[in-house]
Amino acid sequence: MLDKIKNVYFLGIGGIGMSALARYFNAKGYEVAGYDRTESALVKELESEGIQIHTDDNVDFIAADFKNPNYTLVVFTPAVPETLKEFTFFRKNGFTIMKRAQVLGEITRSERGICIAGTHGKTTTCTMTAHILSSSHIGCSAFLGGISRNFDKNILITDKNDLVVVEADEFDHSFLSLTPYMAVITATDADHLDIYKTETEYRKAFEDFSALVKPGGTLIVKKGLPIQPRVKGNVRLLTYSINEGDFHAENIRVGGGDIVFDFVHPTGKICDIKLGVPVHINIENGIAAMALALLNGVPYDEIRDAMASYSGVRRRFEFHIKQDNLALIDDYAHHPMELKASIESIKALYPGKKITGIFMPHLYTRTRDLADNFAKSLSLLDEVILLPIYPAREEPIPGITSEWLLSKITQPDKRVCSKEGLLDYLRDKDNHFEVVATLGAGDVDLMLPQIKEILLNK
Repeated sequence: MLDKIKNVYFLGIGGIGMSALARYFNAKGYEVAGYDRTESALVKELESEGIQIHTDDNVDFIAADFKNPNYTLVVFTPAVPETLKEFTFFRKNGFTIMKRAQVLGEITRSERGICIAGTHGKTTTCTMTAHILSSSHIGCSAFLGGISRNFDKNILITDKNDLVVVEADEFDHSFLSLTPYMAVITATDADHLDIYKTETEYRKAFEDFSALVKPGGTLIVKKGLPIQPRVKGNVRLLTYSINEGDFHAENIRVGGGDIVFDFVHPTGKICDIKLGVPVHINIENGIAAMALALLNGVPYDEIRDAMASYSGVRRRFEFHIKQDNLALIDDYAHHPMELKASIESIKALYPGKKITGIFMPHLYTRTRDLADNFAKSLSLLDEVILLPIYPAREEPIPGITSEWLLSKITQPDKRVCSKEGLLDYLRDKDNHFEVVATLGAGDVDLMLPQIKEILLNK
């Protein structure tokens, strides 16, 4: 199908996954354009790469070449409302319209897809895997769910082979469009209950995903997950975790700002793996990534070198200030278990320091469905600041507010602030900060330049 088109138009082009696909098609020589409601930094980067983008929902702004249904593919994200005028235009005029996941599915059917799924951990594991493979003599292409700090982008394209690393997103059942050659499942903590309704149905989707691995392929599942993988034929089923499974760590050493461990696999051991980003959760993410690299022929020395040179993912435990008496960390954590892992990692790095968390809840439905667990995780902080809920694709739900969530948090040092109110609170000379973390999947990161300036000048 992809060989019959020359133009690709993206509805919601500024999303992290959509922008990766846009870059892929742009690099392959297709004409690429799109719409996004927000002129984000990522949108500006795409424009600088020659991609036409506008931020008004107006059919007149679509270039004439893209209005021919015979050779234009339209790609959309489920986050885009069906009432969008441009979406309506394409539907009414006979265009080929595909979800992002369906396009990725086309790519994984024709290439060897290494697909990484899970409620959390998938972006870091995916980026680590791509970094190890691309740093080695093997090489790979990759569609990442975050901006790699090693590559400074969310996509890799190689002509060395047909390996392609793909972040497998479970939202709206998207990952069920993929056909993995190898796959990893990192976690199945309930999420997206607006789509799946129950935890049982959510976990069943991961079981359905496990059945998609191609014959002769491999599925690697974190040990202890409450699912029953359904591998078919001669697909290998392997397990991993931080301390047990076919792949695991031993002899973990933490000190001097470093984390070093030995990587144990079914036929041996790679000693002295040093994490380039020394965050405890990255041990487990790294184990999954190294397992995939090893199974694809990357030798020990190349794995060890790549793990040490891994720089992380933008907005995944990313430092913006790192001083002896002050730290500012930004993390995309937007699920209760991610928040818990992030906060515990910060506390391990800064024992005895006051940890202030600025959290922007993401989605009304997620906040409603997981409120009690959010409250437990946020209560681990020494100070909690909640921003208004980031709606993304949703309309408000009566009674579901940041004030409501705040009432469930047991940490007494807590408050809700508007964005401007947050800046005023940070400026107040009577308020003292040691370690500040901005948390959430909304647009809290857009405030980081102001937050950083305020903290450095207090």
